[in-house]
Amino acid sequence: MPKAKLRAATVGGSADDVESSFYEAMQSGDIDKLMACWADEDDIVCVHPGGSRLVGNAAIRAAFEALFSNGTVNAKPEQVCKVESLTSAMHNVIERIAILTNEGAQEACVVATNVYQRTPQGWRMVAHHASPGKAAGVADTPGGPQVLH
Repeated sequence: MPKAKLRAATVGGSADDVESSFYEAMQSGDIDKLMACWADEDDIVCVHPGGSRLVGNAAIRAAFEALFSNGTVNAKPEQVCKVESLTSAMHNVIERIAILTNEGAQEACVVATNVYQRTPQGWRMVAHHASPGKAAGVADTPGGPQVLH
């Protein structure tokens, strides 16, 4: 299975650029563009909503290929919260995802955390963890109920 290493240099020069490319690749169903966003490391991690932990390029690629076999993923990141340093960045986003159901087009919210590291090839994703989110329009409140997991 080809690695994204050769195409990785075409991804932009910041964590924001990589994140933009990642969501564009999901919206277009471009597996090569999506995998070019990921670091070429054995211990990169991806967790889809309700899914198990996927470790490594091969497992992550296979999961996205299976996802794209059902069509593209119309995920649009919103409400980005960032923590950034010289060599790493963490972005927590609300993904608004358009899905087609028996009742017609619906919108789902997913809470995702994307972690990036500066590598010799530039900024690359090292983790994507997504969980089902709250209904659209519900604001997070600091004093709300806490869940220990």
